[in-house]
Amino acid sequence: MAAIEKRSREDWQELDREHYLHPFTDHKSLHEKRSRIITRAEGVYIYDADDKKILDGMSGLWCVNAGYGRRELVDAATEQMKELPYYNSFFQCAHPPSIQLASMLQSVSQAHSNRVFFAAPGSESINTMVRMFGPNWD
Repeated sequence: MAAIEKRSREDWQELDREHYLHPFTDHKSLHEKRSRIITRAEGVYIYDADDKKILDGMSGLWCVNAGYGRRELVDAATEQMKELPYYNSFFQCAHPPSIQLASMLQSVSQAHSNRVFFAAPGSESINTMVRMFGPNWD
């Protein structure tokens, strides 16, 4: 993907109106009101296109709970992306970062929680639990 272009808030709002579908949204109302354009973030704050500082109480919708722009996380992700950005665990495969993280999580979990299943969305993790444990939760 190319670098993000420099545009005005109004330009971004118009492109958003023309091309972007927002989840759980009345688009007719949104098109009249116009989207809030978020341009950057730092720590626990996000900034809109008018450079208004806003406390991100939703942590980027619950996926940025460690905050934005944390240099140590950027550095760790950069190093891992250079070596192996991603590989699935299907077909009897594993990779050291996921094994190490699973071990670390187990060390801070309850004794009976000795294995970890990594899932992307919550629905995937719930679906996996149902398949693993069946209808009997006892």
